[in-house]
Amino acid sequence: MTAPRVIETRAGIAAACAEARKAGRTVALVPTMGFLHDGHAALMKAARPRADVLVATIFVNPTQFGAGEDLDRYPRDLEGDLAVCAREGVDLVFAPPDPAEMYPEGFQTWVTVEETTRHFCGARRPGHFRGVTTVVTKLFNLVRPEVAVFGEKDFQQLVTLRTMARDLDMGIELVGVPTVREADGLARSSRNAYLDDDARARALCIVRGLRAAQSAFAGGERRAGALRDLVLERVSAGADEVDYVDLADPSTLDPLAADAVCRAESRALVAAFFDSAAGRTRLIDNAALGDPASTGSSAGSGSADGRTSR
Repeated sequence: MTAPRVIETRAGIAAACAEARKAGRTVALVPTMGFLHDGHAALMKAARPRADVLVATIFVNPTQFGAGEDLDRYPRDLEGDLAVCAREGVDLVFAPPDPAEMYPEGFQTWVTVEETTRHFCGARRPGHFRGVTTVVTKLFNLVRPEVAVFGEKDFQQLVTLRTMARDLDMGIELVGVPTVREADGLARSSRNAYLDDDARARALCIVRGLRAAQSAFAGGERRAGALRDLVLERVSAGADEVDYVDLADPSTLDPLAADAVCRAESRALVAAFFDSAAGRTRLIDNAALGDPASTGSSAGSGSADGRTSR
């Protein structure tokens, strides 16, 4: 297991990647905000065979956090992150220690994707996706990868970045990796570290809601409103506050009307808040209605109340 080379400057990572390309080597990129877990490791596993050089970035991007969000307390563990990167065969780690490295004095240019960010997290977190698309554009320009890998847990982010890469002719393949879950179905997230035992147990209401909708879909229910209500009922039973529960077109992310007919690819999307001793934590999750495996379930296995057989 070889430790990756850690680079802290934009000039350094650009030079290292340019050198690799000059030698005829292909490059894959996995952008992260650090505090790496099995979900991030899955992204690296997916990226590793796709290129000769694997680059991971570790940067808590301040421009995608809004006022009152958890920028200051976002978990950080660079030593642990580098151990994960070494285990997964990462060659280069770009880890700027100061936001000023990415956003120097006088920075004033932003990248905005309009339609895919109108709803859900885009509506609830103004400016969030502008920060995401801008920092990812900067990373793409520095690394110049052939392929970049992102998780499906933040499905709106994945669709938005794919739209950006297409619209701006970036020539980069964006690969989505299915959500990695805990044994009980909770989606892996760095923010799970905020949850105490009670909040952690209640957070399972999200995956129960998604599984209930998938089970109903497998049983023949196609009305978006009915499927949405199944998710909302279960999430409301466990969350301290529901931010949103909705059904959306998987390509445009337009919300589906209550009388719309859902397809297997239609996405159920959830965001909810859970209170614990560490404060309020916002978790997101999503699933395709016709893909029970995405929630650790199997077709038709969810009962009417969203519980699964043991």
